[in-house]
Amino acid sequence: MMKKFGLSIAAMLAALPALAQEAAAPAAEAAAPVMDKGDVSWMMTSTVLVLFMILPGLALFYGGLVRSKNMLSVLMQTTMIACMVMIMWVVFGYSVSFGGGTSPFWGGFGKLFLAGVTTDSMAATFTDGVVIPEFVFIAFQMTFAAITPALIIGAFAERVKFSAVLIFTFIWVTFAYFPIAHMVWDAAGYIFNLGAIDFAGGTVVHINAGVAALVGCILIGKRIGLGKENMAPHSMVMTMIGASMLWVGWFGFNAGSNLESNGGATLAMINTFIATAAATLTWSALEGLQRGKASMLGAASGMVAGLVAITPACGTVGPMGAIALGLLAVFACYFFVTVVKNKLGYDDSLDVFGVHGIGGIVGAILTGVFSAGSLGGVNGDDYSIGSQVWIQTEAVAITIIWSAVVAFIAYKIADMTVGLRVEADIERQGLDLTSHGEQAYHG
Repeated sequence: MMKKFGLSIAAMLAALPALAQEAAAPAAEAAAPVMDKGDVSWMMTSTVLVLFMILPGLALFYGGLVRSKNMLSVLMQTTMIACMVMIMWVVFGYSVSFGGGTSPFWGGFGKLFLAGVTTDSMAATFTDGVVIPEFVFIAFQMTFAAITPALIIGAFAERVKFSAVLIFTFIWVTFAYFPIAHMVWDAAGYIFNLGAIDFAGGTVVHINAGVAALVGCILIGKRIGLGKENMAPHSMVMTMIGASMLWVGWFGFNAGSNLESNGGATLAMINTFIATAAATLTWSALEGLQRGKASMLGAASGMVAGLVAITPACGTVGPMGAIALGLLAVFACYFFVTVVKNKLGYDDSLDVFGVHGIGGIVGAILTGVFSAGSLGGVNGDDYSIGSQVWIQTEAVAITIIWSAVVAFIAYKIADMTVGLRVEADIERQGLDLTSHGEQAYHG
């Protein structure tokens, strides 16, 4: 009996490690990161939608707004900027923005040339334990980096050298876009740790680009013949097509920034619909009251202003807050486009600062107001509107100063190397033939 009992004890002791491993297996499985194929599919789709915003959306929107002799130059600048920034992003931009460093201002060089990133690498989402492949996160953020400098060119369209645009873009993206993206969206970032809310890029994309655009149009000067010659958009049809593509692609921009295909994405989606609709109606109403007629140009401007304003707030405000935000942002944008620009005399050709800069500023600050639960937002009883508005204002101020300083230096470097502005005869002839040897239209 003792022998049998001893053998059974020994067998039990021998089996303990296996039993412990079996008991720990469910806990380990529960703690393992979860990747959902629906999330991955949504993020891949969102990435392509943001590319659709750039090419052909933004290109056609801007192309229709310039004179026919400069349309191809705008299309070419948009295309080349997007392609150049995509290469910059995978070589060093992703590392500087999201490289895992502890600096509050830049992400370091840990992921230069996408070092260490494989098909098995994962990036965290906003839900604990939920992940998506790092490659799709890299590609999604790459499209944001690509569209931001392309927005800037509308401020000095029809008068800048193609080579100067590329030089400026390289410098500005390196020292303005990448660091600000890190500061706002990386867990170690300075603005992120202030507690600022920027769901999809109000500061990173729109204020950043809008401020650089304002600096550019002031430094470069007015178009020849401004106020004397007809500089009306050559094709409002193209502009309407481009604006509509921007709205469609913006669902990838805003709802995609949720990083998961869940209720948060649907909130961003409905807000992107109705803030934009409210803004379009408001701009047209203001124009009708002031001029007696509502124009397609005004409707397209209102559409973009609404999209810009809801971008930082789309994941945290409620639908009624989105309507109010879109409406209020248009009042500010309309005032800057129709009054302030004329009073100060700067030539922001396609109203990049007036729409993206001002719309982004108003949207970012009002995000602090309408994110409150008492106004339909997602933040509860412990949320302080006053404190959050102050934080939002700090984030806006940092972005304005940082972008303006870098932009000024970048323009000056481009001017010293190749010269910023084309010669007067070339400007009169148009940039399509002189810069690219092509024409948008024949006959």
